[in-house]
Amino acid sequence: MARGEHHRIHAQDRLQRNRQRVAQEAARLMSEHGIRDFHHAKVKAAERLGILEAQALPRNNEIEQALREHQRIFHADSQPQLLQERREAAVEAMRFLERFEPRLVGAVLDGTADSHSAVCLHLFCDTPETVVLFLQERGVPLTQQTRRLRVSRDEQEEYPVLLFSADNLPFDLTVLPRNALRQPPLDRIDEKPMRRATLAAVEELLATTDEEDEFERMLSSALR
Repeated sequence: MARGEHHRIHAQDRLQRNRQRVAQEAARLMSEHGIRDFHHAKVKAAERLGILEAQALPRNNEIEQALREHQRIFHADSQPQLLQERREAAVEAMRFLERFEPRLVGAVLDGTADSHSAVCLHLFCDTPETVVLFLQERGVPLTQQTRRLRVSRDEQEEYPVLLFSADNLPFDLTVLPRNALRQPPLDRIDEKPMRRATLAAVEELLATTDEEDEFERMLSSALR
């Protein structure tokens, strides 16, 4: 093998190892410090590791994969219960907000939710003030913000966000116009249309999880 080719392969291997190290450190920061922005997590991870090459910054899907692995290794005893609690809370909230055709999004849907995760819902109403009034009339204390979401690769839109807590769990509601039911914003991880779940789909997800948990309990009992 020519010396130049050897150096090229060595450099590629080093770059790949660094990408993996940054992804793992970003996953740790997200899990242990509640960082939810992928770009912020990987830049902070690279700084902590002293890795300066831009090519060593992993893609968001690499960080998500590392986050799942981190949770499997370090939080297998607690993370499934935290996820289950948030999915159950999502069902209750979606029933409460049914008139706004809620959709579950984010970590509670994709399975990476932990103690830092809010229950994130998309609501659909052409007049966001209607949602605010609905909640205020029912005694829900709100904090209002805005959020920019990508509606195409080249375009972003700003939407109102309503934040509150219930039963010690944070809720994050983004209010979109009704025509956004047909065209989801782009996901921050893979830039594809964001995954969203209806109330019926979340209820089915919970039922499936319950069945799997019962099977695992039976199997564990049989192996004792």
